[in-house]
Amino acid sequence: MFESGWDAGLDDAQLSAVVHGDGPLVILAGAGTGKTRTLTARVASLLDRGVPAERVLLLTFTRRAADEMVSRAARLCTQPDAGQRLAGGTFHAVAHAVISRHTEALGLPPAVSVLDRADATDVMDLLRHDHGLDGTDRRFPRAATLVDIYSRAVNTGVPARALIKTDFGWVQPHVDAVMELFRAYVARKRDRGLLDFDDLLLAWRSLLADPVIGPQIAGRWDHVLVDEYQDVNATQVDIVHALRPGGHGLTVVGDDAQAIYGFRGSDHAHLRGLVQELPEVTVVRLERNFRSHQRLLDLANVVRPGAEGEHRITLHSDRQEGRPARLVRCHDAPAEARIIVDSVLEAHQKGRRLREQAVLMRAAAHSDLLEVELTARGVPFVKYGGLKFLEAAHVKDFVAAVRLLDNPRDEVAWYRLLRLHDGIGPARARSLLGSLADPELSADLDRHAEAVAAAPAMSRVALAASLSALADARSRDRIGERARGCLELLRPLLTARYRDWSARLGDLERLVGAADQSPDLAAFVAELTLDPPASTSDLAGPPSQDDDYLVLSTVHSAKGLEWPVVHVLHLVDGSFPSDMALGTPEGVEEEARLFYVALTRAADELNLYAPLRMPHHRHARDDRHSMAPLSRFLDDAALDRVEVVDLTPPRPGADPAGAAARGARVALPDLADLWA
Repeated sequence: MFESGWDAGLDDAQLSAVVHGDGPLVILAGAGTGKTRTLTARVASLLDRGVPAERVLLLTFTRRAADEMVSRAARLCTQPDAGQRLAGGTFHAVAHAVISRHTEALGLPPAVSVLDRADATDVMDLLRHDHGLDGTDRRFPRAATLVDIYSRAVNTGVPARALIKTDFGWVQPHVDAVMELFRAYVARKRDRGLLDFDDLLLAWRSLLADPVIGPQIAGRWDHVLVDEYQDVNATQVDIVHALRPGGHGLTVVGDDAQAIYGFRGSDHAHLRGLVQELPEVTVVRLERNFRSHQRLLDLANVVRPGAEGEHRITLHSDRQEGRPARLVRCHDAPAEARIIVDSVLEAHQKGRRLREQAVLMRAAAHSDLLEVELTARGVPFVKYGGLKFLEAAHVKDFVAAVRLLDNPRDEVAWYRLLRLHDGIGPARARSLLGSLADPELSADLDRHAEAVAAAPAMSRVALAASLSALADARSRDRIGERARGCLELLRPLLTARYRDWSARLGDLERLVGAADQSPDLAAFVAELTLDPPASTSDLAGPPSQDDDYLVLSTVHSAKGLEWPVVHVLHLVDGSFPSDMALGTPEGVEEEARLFYVALTRAADELNLYAPLRMPHHRHARDDRHSMAPLSRFLDDAALDRVEVVDLTPPRPGADPAGAAARGARVALPDLADLWA
């Protein structure tokens, strides 16, 4: 037993990794095997062996993970003030700190500005304008798409022309203009002393490659520890190799089965490549799972993708008792939402808190119907992996417009709608409420000429168009058509207000589809209105004021987290795996890894849901649908390890008693006269 106690509770495999010497070390850590604890204990052990805290660098992919490991290691070790002297952070944060010391060598001004994704998109948008490429061709890629292509090329090392040819075929007719824009983008940033996230890594790598500066930077640390190494891209691999040439003092932790960020340029092959490149490397496998019981791990082991042979991870648990995973077949997506809420509430009645349960989805949009169902039944929830659908500003805008259809005197709704127009601020909006909310004018929205005349000149045309669109929506009969009229009202306002207007309009399309299924539009809106619109802002507020709420999350956002009870929805081909990934074997493989991550979030109960039919088009206003094949990841071997529950309704006209058992009652004609 070591005096500081950092070895307390470690099993043999974890301890062997923690006390390893200075040679290169690769820790293959399966899901739930305590890799964070192991990495933290290794840092503490290095410090207790006499390595100065400032000579240790911990690289992670989230600041939260870095801060947690640094603080825990400081508490476990005996070095004073270790927490203040340990170097830890994300690749980008550490890169920025290094670059700030070497701006002159890079030809940059002393104070550089770092561009986030939105800033980079703005720069690209300015360049599109400068080059006369905005508005001349509607198919010319948007600024956000251009930034995506640029970033992927940088992170993968694949030339942009080749990347466009393989992954962005529709951009091919514009490839020469796109290359010109990228060259201008690089020049503009350098001219203005600007660095985007990709530039931070490139600049750090360039500094490390310099024969004079590189050894100075790398010489600052004796030990470099990298978390989630399966998620590194080619540039980050180069940085790690330059920091610890030959691998001396290098520790990496990873699991190739949890590599789910290929869209960002990461490649799980880097983890295996490291083992092959460092002949003196020590490989430690962590396979004892501290999270789940064995019956859930049996399923996870069957579906687990990744390395075979000596690097294969097979999870096992000391917990042998527990219910196997349950696969629920249901009729369609609305039925799936109802069944999930039923299951959540049933578990809650048995003593399982809502916060002990999570619903996971492949994409944020997959929970649309579930969110509506939860809201209608009064179940509080918080959503990770995107803004909570019903609290987003543009959704609140839509709700305000719909409320005005039935109650034109709703001052709060008018106030929100008015402020969407350029030139109308809070004060002017308040001054316009008198005529707009007048009960004498509420029956004829076209008569609001007084309000239009009182509006600023720059907003009069847009306001008049909004009032006309509202009157048109009010005149429509069908619920879905009235809701669609409100969307049409908002379309030009959102297009002008938000850079991501296309995605926001997509959200509203889904909401229109949900409204079309409701028998009463006013009741539908009342269910959606969690808080008065006047108390909301363009940013989402706290997820819930309740002390207990259900967690909704994309699988990407759930990585590294766990819950006693996990529900995974839309397990059909086209949703999970995503239809966008089915074009290449690499895409399907990454979807399989994502599926594995989803399954391994559950500690006690795992519920899987698969509708038999899905809407033919997500935003369709009719009953067109497609039969949904079960996810290819639930093959025969996986189904042998799950409990299948069939909640699909019987086919129309079916006789559950079994008419066949009674024999035929109607004789078929033999048509003998026709053959005489």
